[in-house]
Amino acid sequence: MMRIRQVIGEMATPSWLSSVPRNFGDSAAGSLKADEWRTMTTIYLPIALISIWGQGTSHASPAIAESLRKALDHTMALVSAVSLACLRTMTPDRMTAYRENILTWIANLQVIHPTAEHRVNEHMAVHIFDFLRLFGPVRSWWCFPFERLIGQLQRLPNNHKFGQPFAALRFQFLIIK
Repeated sequence: MMRIRQVIGEMATPSWLSSVPRNFGDSAAGSLKADEWRTMTTIYLPIALISIWGQGTSHASPAIAESLRKALDHTMALVSAVSLACLRTMTPDRMTAYRENILTWIANLQVIHPTAEHRVNEHMAVHIFDFLRLFGPVRSWWCFPFERLIGQLQRLPNNHKFGQPFAALRFQFLIIK
């Protein structure tokens, strides 16, 4: 975790890239939004993991180094799939590469993490290939704007009584007028 925070703090990024809290992982940092998770997993996490698990790093034994390298390769298959799915344009080659990376990640999940259980999300991740083919780039149909709206709605005052918060807001609007 320290290396991830160090990479977040030291890395210069373009202004258009969504920020990630420098204290990522602390309860004070709060939970990341979906777009922040995308930035974390496609930018900061690969750099941090490559720097501690990649070729040329030192470990207590060759067996540990090999195990960490397999974990890195496994993680990078998922990072590659996410990166491909999030590109602004989509081609048949990119769709195929997405499918190959996500299938590699799923196939090796229980090899790398023997106690992991398969989830429905893995099945749905394979179907993203079909959605890319049918609907084009993920950016044209992802839900970040809706998540932002839901976040704003969740912050509205609420007394857990249906209809009353909106009546109070309407009353406030009439007073301001």
